[in-house]
Amino acid sequence: MRTKTHLEVFISHAREGEYFTLPFEMPPHTASVTLTYDYERSPAQAIPLEHGTFTPRVAANIIDLGLVAPDGTQVGASGSNKNRVTLSATSATAGYTPRPLTPGRWQILVGAYKVAQEGVTVTYDLEFTAEALRLYKGDLHTHTLASDGVLTAKELATHAHRHGLDFLAITDHNQAAIGTALPHIEGMTLIPGVEWTHYRGHANFLGIDRPYDEPFFTNSEEETRARFVSARERGALIVIAHPFDEHCGFAFDLDDLPFDCLEVWNGPMRESNLRAVNFWLEMLAAGKKVPMTGGSDYHRDTLFQIVGGPCMGVYAMSASPQALLSAVREGHSFVTFSPQGPTLEMTCDGAILGDSVPWRLGMTVHIHVDGLKAGDVVKLVSAQGCQDIFHAPADGILDVESPIEAPGFALVQVWRTFLPGVPPLLALLSNPIYFEDRSDE
Repeated sequence: MRTKTHLEVFISHAREGEYFTLPFEMPPHTASVTLTYDYERSPAQAIPLEHGTFTPRVAANIIDLGLVAPDGTQVGASGSNKNRVTLSATSATAGYTPRPLTPGRWQILVGAYKVAQEGVTVTYDLEFTAEALRLYKGDLHTHTLASDGVLTAKELATHAHRHGLDFLAITDHNQAAIGTALPHIEGMTLIPGVEWTHYRGHANFLGIDRPYDEPFFTNSEEETRARFVSARERGALIVIAHPFDEHCGFAFDLDDLPFDCLEVWNGPMRESNLRAVNFWLEMLAAGKKVPMTGGSDYHRDTLFQIVGGPCMGVYAMSASPQALLSAVREGHSFVTFSPQGPTLEMTCDGAILGDSVPWRLGMTVHIHVDGLKAGDVVKLVSAQGCQDIFHAPADGILDVESPIEAPGFALVQVWRTFLPGVPPLLALLSNPIYFEDRSDE
């Protein structure tokens, strides 16, 4: 949805050389804004000649442009070089800085560099594009040469974008990525993070530059908890990484640490991941609403490791780091084996993955799976067990309603035989929709 605002200002010659601002309101939930401005730069004054006329194109008016955010920060300035500027949380016209479009009073910077004797009228047209829920693909667990990867952050982001990803979290071991220092790759959202790496377990702290002030290392449960509490208080999304990995599983007490998500799919699907998935399903069955995530743990391209393998599919209102991490925290996501893997939409009474709805007799969940391959098996997993709901006879798209027979949760798995003779493996795993028993209310 798009809305528009038109502003107009007359600048007299007496204001030449002056700067002033023109306020406008940024609507809530704006994804991008485009500002266009226009004025008569060279009023036509034809000079008669013996056999015609000559019209000089001398700039009589030069009006500079800039933008100021509600907190007084200069968002950008382009002089009179550009008459059209676009801004969003993840991209911006050259000379302007991508930033969240905070609702409230913004200001257009007007620079009256040169004004004709008769003055000039300047028009400003603003077009606001509202946020809308859409699917973004990304990887929440990657490494650069700042720790034990082989690519710079820019090389990694470019590589990921070419693989079809929309966002990437940089999670080097005990080396925090600073958001303002991350490169800008058009169409790519980079999320600052760090993989807190300890002999007894790893965790990704995402979305902030500095989750704690002290050095990373700890030698007691109390010190470990202090790092986690600090990260939580500063707004980090905390993900417990590869909890059942053979070499670096998580040995700390999860009940004693604040965290938001559990990484159940790390790199290629294998036994340790299946153990993590089963552990997570037990948590769900016990009534714990803990979203799961996946990440490639990418260091370099190998036979079994690619960036975006696995890939997070996240339903968010925009591609800003804040919107993406908020959606991950809410469980509005699924994990698929690669950016080219199957995708899922699951809804019930307006709820999407990660949401909770009251359970009622006879309710159904709508399941839409795109990218199925012949032989794929689609399963619905709930507190009551696991059932096959579709065996794909050919490549295609599944669109089906499935009953929810009791309160609890429901999620989707897609199993695929990737190679002849190899047992089926998970190709997609979703977060659940929760169905609450409110019969006592």
